[in-house]
Amino acid sequence: MDAAAPRFRRSFFAYASALLGLLSVMGVACFHYPELLTSREFRAVYDEGFARNLLLVGLIAAFILGTLAILRDRNKRVAMIGVCSATLAVLLGGTNVQFDAIGHTPYALGLDWFVISLFFSALVFVPLERYFGKRRVSPLRTGWRTDIAYFFMSHVLVQFILILVTASTSTIASIAAFPALKDAIQSLPVWAQFLIAVFVADLAQALLHRAYHNIPWLWRFHAVHHSSREMDWLAGSRIHFVEIVLTRSFVLLPLLVLGFSTPAVNAYVILVGLQAVIAHANIGVRFGWLEYLLVLPRYHHWHHARQQDYIDVNYAIHLPLVDMLMGTFKLPRDQAAWPQEYGVMKLETVPRGILRQHLMPFRRRKTFDEFVD
Repeated sequence: MDAAAPRFRRSFFAYASALLGLLSVMGVACFHYPELLTSREFRAVYDEGFARNLLLVGLIAAFILGTLAILRDRNKRVAMIGVCSATLAVLLGGTNVQFDAIGHTPYALGLDWFVISLFFSALVFVPLERYFGKRRVSPLRTGWRTDIAYFFMSHVLVQFILILVTASTSTIASIAAFPALKDAIQSLPVWAQFLIAVFVADLAQALLHRAYHNIPWLWRFHAVHHSSREMDWLAGSRIHFVEIVLTRSFVLLPLLVLGFSTPAVNAYVILVGLQAVIAHANIGVRFGWLEYLLVLPRYHHWHHARQQDYIDVNYAIHLPLVDMLMGTFKLPRDQAAWPQEYGVMKLETVPRGILRQHLMPFRRRKTFDEFVD
């Protein structure tokens, strides 16, 4: 058993309490300022009762886990953050905050999307990786704070990302419209449209992905994603803001041009969110022949391998078939074979921290003293 396991036992209650306490404060803030802090698109997915019950669960869990950590004399300072944050959330109104009908605002942060997504992602993947992980990695592994910051950025700024993506694709899509092709595609059942959309989008994404790896100025942005030294469900969040907008625009454009129906596109968007997390997750289950049909953890982990003969392979995020067609498919037949190390080949080319990493592509400096190690 390696050193990561004791750290998990020693600090899990305290850090879970701190996370839940801070999320509870954010949840209360969403009740106080729903027009500014909650996403209109995401509010349609859940109701007020669900949000209040979830907040109550978070508050209770933060108090219980924090108290247990304090009584066990383990990471008491971190546990106090959880208990004090939960207390602050209660003092600010807790689950009893009332609000009027939510008005329309042109812009809003997706804080509710961040809180709910992080809560359920951690609830599902932390236990999965604990019991089915290929590598014994603590949820508090090196770099987790940076990845939480990326997770926060991509979720809270979701509406602004959508605005930028829509602005960059709508005009081109209208010019490049093919009415007859659109009619033919929309005449298909939604499930058939969905399958075709997955292939088309994955092909577009894989082509751009390969460009990220082979065009130096694009690699400067993409290197941020590959700088993760450990792979887990949170590592996939480490993506430069410019890459987020560029990739989503490039993938969405063919779907709009070809005229896939809204339900088919929405289903694809859900798949992207799920598979992006799963592909990076530390899950060592042997999937057999499914690894040649769907992109699963081992397949994508080899793409992130810090190994010379794997730096130009496995670009697909959904279908290995796309890599087979591109000639970039590579996967050891032995399902017990996993990468030994992850990260960029030259560690010193990517600095630590979300701010430095976002500035890195625009700086002339090519190496850094404080880098991801």
